[in-house]
Amino acid sequence: MMIVPAAKYFTLAALALGAWGGEDTAEAHLGKGYDALKQERYDAAVAEFRAALRLDPKLVLRARFPLAVALFELKQTAEARQEFEAVRRETGDHPNVAYYLGRLDLLDQNYAAAVRNLTQAAAHPPFPDTAYYLGLACLKQGDWQAAGKWFEEAARINPRDPLAPYQLGIVYREQGREEAAKKAFAQSAALRARSTSESELRTECAQKLDTGPRDEARALCQQLYEPDDAARLAMLGTIYGEHGDLEDALPPLRRAAELEPQSPQMQYNLAYTYYRMGRFAEARGPVAKAVERWPDIFQLNMLYGAVLAKLGEDVEAHRVLARAHELNAQDTATVDLLYTVTLRLAQAAQAAHQDADAARYLKEAAALKQ
Repeated sequence: MMIVPAAKYFTLAALALGAWGGEDTAEAHLGKGYDALKQERYDAAVAEFRAALRLDPKLVLRARFPLAVALFELKQTAEARQEFEAVRRETGDHPNVAYYLGRLDLLDQNYAAAVRNLTQAAAHPPFPDTAYYLGLACLKQGDWQAAGKWFEEAARINPRDPLAPYQLGIVYREQGREEAAKKAFAQSAALRARSTSESELRTECAQKLDTGPRDEARALCQQLYEPDDAARLAMLGTIYGEHGDLEDALPPLRRAAELEPQSPQMQYNLAYTYYRMGRFAEARGPVAKAVERWPDIFQLNMLYGAVLAKLGEDVEAHRVLARAHELNAQDTATVDLLYTVTLRLAQAAQAAHQDADAARYLKEAAALKQ
């Protein structure tokens, strides 16, 4: 199963998980909170991140920041601002925090503050729509020149988004550039129509993969391929993967991972496809990087542990799977794999006459099956 897009903070979304355990630890609440955030269950995410902070108030970036994001998505703006400001006090100026504070300023119609915060965020844009919202803040202040600059940048960054060209049309019309305005409005309308057409194409592609000859299905689906659009590439790879066509899923997912090397979503999708193909050594690189960047995500740890186990690296697999088990104590697949790896470590310790280690591993394995 591929990860699919979800909340902005996470540009990852969720795999379906089993029931969560009842351990009252900060780590367990973090895992539940991230899962809820990815599934856009923001009320649940708020409850879990607050529970984690009660147990460990030092979890500023790992719990307080996603708590603020969940509150933002719930439109609880006053509480969200309070949490984002708390993060800023602890961590200093950070583009992610400045972005969300700027978005909140826009909602509060404090356009001068929105410009300040979003300008700060735009120096190192945390999200692709940073320039768009900065343009909107400038427009609301009546700074047409700056608004045009940032909407043009937004259109460059997101060439498939109809919103920026539409706003550019408004700016150009205000500046008396009527021909440029008409062109911008026409471009926006064309992008909206294309979006509708692509939605229909995605449906037709999925149906053809199930019913038609592979060559015909591939010819149809490849119309969705855009070499410089990571989200679109991930979507195409996901469609292929969900319909069992892993060979064709690999090129768009590999390209998406190249375009967004810091995205756990893109790295996971690529690694999971390699894993499904039995190419475990190639799966290791992208998922290892994703785990390093996002150590609290159950799915990433589970996949990394499974890859390591397939490669026979049982000591490291044991460590990673134990972390996955800590994040989701009731996932049976994790328990089973951790049990298998732990028994293998016990057997290896016995063969090396390391009796204390063997006894420790055997005790741990027995506890997993209680």
